Amino acid sequence: MKHLPVLFLMGFLIVLPSCKYFKNGGLFGKKSRAMAIMKAQEDSTRLADSLQKVKDELKATESAKPDSVKQAVDARLAVKSSHRYNIIVGSFITHAYAEAYAKEYGKKGYDPKILKPEGSRFELVSVEASDIFRKAVSRLRQFQDSVRIEAWLYIKK
Repeated sequence: MKHLPVLFLMGFLIVLPSCKYFKNGGLFGKKSRAMAIMKAQEDSTRLADSLQKVKDELKATESAKPDSVKQAVDARLAVKSSHRYNIIVGSFITHAYAEAYAKEYGKKGYDPKILKPEGSRFELVSVEASDIFRKAVSRLRQFQDSVRIEAWLYIKK
């Protein structure tokens, strides 16, 4: 009889882990699991909404940026040169080609300008300008030796 409570307790402990009631978390197990699932779904929906909002803002920014960048580049490149002597690296009938060529020299560190002489169909890509003839000729020779041999000097009237 002394061993009866011990045996009863051991039997209870053996049966306890196998009981579905206790494996499911007892009385509150199903509800708390359902609540956790609902909370996880709400969190994932909230996260998806936030991500979509960020994507939409990024698209709006990206779509606005090329227009403003293009306008800024066009404004910077299509400046009438106030200088009389310009070192020209390219001459184009198509504006897009002149613009692309000017951008290439911009990447190389120059400050290119696109000139449109009056009465001409061509657009000239100038990388450097000066008002002093000797200085312009000197820079042209240096430019022809080190960068582009086909460069030439445009003299504005």
